[in-house]
Amino acid sequence: MKWLSYLYKGKPNYGILSEENKIVPAQALFINPPKTLLDYIKEKPAIKELNEETEIIPIEEVEIQIPFLPPNNIMAIGKNYYKHVLEMGTKEDVPEHILVFTKSSNSLLPHNGQIELHQNITSQLDYEGELAVIIGKETRDISEKEALSAIFGFTIINDITARDIQKRHKQFYLGKSLDASCPIGPCILAYDGKQDVIFQIETKVNGEIRQADSTEKFIFNLATIISSLSKGHTLLPGDIIATGTPSGVGSGMTPPTFLQEGDTVKVTIDRIGTLQNKVRKS
Repeated sequence: MKWLSYLYKGKPNYGILSEENKIVPAQALFINPPKTLLDYIKEKPAIKELNEETEIIPIEEVEIQIPFLPPNNIMAIGKNYYKHVLEMGTKEDVPEHILVFTKSSNSLLPHNGQIELHQNITSQLDYEGELAVIIGKETRDISEKEALSAIFGFTIINDITARDIQKRHKQFYLGKSLDASCPIGPCILAYDGKQDVIFQIETKVNGEIRQADSTEKFIFNLATIISSLSKGHTLLPGDIIATGTPSGVGSGMTPPTFLQEGDTVKVTIDRIGTLQNKVRKS
């Protein structure tokens, strides 16, 4: 089951995306529908039985929005693929413990939204296709054995990074929190506790494959990430965790190749879909 938020005839809503790219709106799913997708994640009311008369909306008629604003900043894991660590540094940079940073929720951008180039403050805007986890219940001090039970679903994030700002400040927040610089979506693949949690990730820039790898190559797997983040730190429904990017970023190319005005970036993760955005001058 895939969930998404959207605008239809100028009004915000959310619903389920079918395999036929039809949307079943919230009003057709619940007797008393939660107001937003985040409210649904918190409340999780039962879904009504659907039939042939259930209202559907063609996806072509809506404007996809970010799923929701998370209750906290986006939590993100750095250096979680061995080859990416090497393309950005050396073997000595491979972390012994998870490397955590946050991104401002102000940076979130929907599918088909335009990534701001921020050319006045950076000349090294880079892409990072990633799997993102959506937390589904309030969780603290959860064990690795139970950690996956905290997941509501999965989506796609493009962790756009201003490399020069990141290096200048010697930390991640500013270089990864520029306005309109964190595409997310287009939908959330709900997790039922039984699905395979290994995904294939591919990032293309202007049709050229730049990143292609599997989350099976994580240095720290999903259970370790969730359990570690929950130690003495309460995770809330709707919290977003970006799990790290594979090798193939622009900064790791020879010569380094950063995003330019007009570039189109597509991040595809199997079973979830494709997140597409174009770069524009600020």
